[in-house]
Amino acid sequence: MKILYAIQGTGNGHLARATEIIPLLRKQGETDILVSGIQGDIRLPFEVKYKLYGFSFIFGERGDVDIWKTIYKARLCRLINDIRKIPVKNYDLVITDFEPVTAWACKLKRKECVGLSHQNAVLHPKAARPLKTDYFGKLVLKHYAPAKYQYGFHFKQLDKQNFTPVIRSSIRKAAVSNKGHYTVYLPAFSDLEIEKILKQHKNVRWEVFSKHCQKSYSKGSIRFNPVSLEGFNQSFVSCAGILCNAGFETPAEALYMGKKLCVFPMKNQYEQACNAAMLAELGIPVVSKISAFREVLTDWLQQEKAIQILYPDNTREILFELIGTHKASQNSGNKK
Repeated sequence: MKILYAIQGTGNGHLARATEIIPLLRKQGETDILVSGIQGDIRLPFEVKYKLYGFSFIFGERGDVDIWKTIYKARLCRLINDIRKIPVKNYDLVITDFEPVTAWACKLKRKECVGLSHQNAVLHPKAARPLKTDYFGKLVLKHYAPAKYQYGFHFKQLDKQNFTPVIRSSIRKAAVSNKGHYTVYLPAFSDLEIEKILKQHKNVRWEVFSKHCQKSYSKGSIRFNPVSLEGFNQSFVSCAGILCNAGFETPAEALYMGKKLCVFPMKNQYEQACNAAMLAELGIPVVSKISAFREVLTDWLQQEKAIQILYPDNTREILFELIGTHKASQNSGNKK
C-alpha cells in the first residue's frame, strides 16, 4: 500500500505530531512525506519527498497573525502549480494534516482524501467556541484543506472520529520534574515584546524559545533560546509551568504531564480562539489581551496546583482502524 502523508508546516505542532505518526504509517505501507509552509522550525528526522512553499499564515510580533504579510508572502501562482503537479493518483491513500496542496489536488482530481488533524475537531458541533464568532476564520478552517473523510484530535474525545491528542513517545517516557523555571513559547511575539511582559516578574526564571533569535542570550532572569525540539523538550519536561499560545500540541502535552499552563490565543486566529475556549472550560487561565498579561500571570504564578489529564496512548489503534476502513472502502469500490 502506497501512502502520501501531507503535513502543514506553519508552526511546529503538526510537525511534532508527525514524528509520532510517520513511523506508525510506515508499518502499514510505503509512506511518502510532503510538507508545505514556511513558518516551521522543526526538521523532521525522515526523508521529505515533497517540500513545498504552500500557503502559510505569517506570525506578527505582537501576538497576532499578520494578515498583510500573509497576503504579501502568498505565492498563488506557485500554489496552483503545485496543486496541479502533485501526483496524488499514484497513491492508494492520501492523508492530510491540514495541508492544502494535497487536499485541493485530491479535490480537483477526484481522488479520495482523508483529513487527520486538530482543525477537523475544532469545527465539531460539540467543540467549544469563543463568545464572538469569526465567520471569516471559520470559513478558512472549513475550506483551507478540504477532505472527503475527516478525523480529528481535541483536548477531549468528541465522538468515534474525533480523538484525544497524540502525545509523543518522548513526552510519555520523559522523567518529568520541576526545576523551578517557566518555559515560554510565544512565536507571534518579538523578543522585545516578550521581555516587556516577563520582566515585570523579576524573581521568576524564564526560559524563552524564540523564532527571532539565532543564539541564546540572557536579559535579567529571562533566557532567550532559538527553537529546537531537543532544547524545548528538556526545558518543557523540567519546568514549573508553560506560557504559550493557544495552539494544540504544546497545551495537550502540558496537560498530560500535569504542568501549570497559561495560554494567550494568537489574534486573528480563529482556531486558537476556539482552543482557548475549550481550555478555559477545563480551568486553564487564558490571557485575552496583552494589557491583561500582568494580572493573569501574577495570579497564575501564585497557583500551586496544575490540571493533569492522562491521555491514552491509542495512536496506533486509530491509524490501524483508519487505514483498514479506507482500504476496505477502496476494495469495495474496485469490485464495483
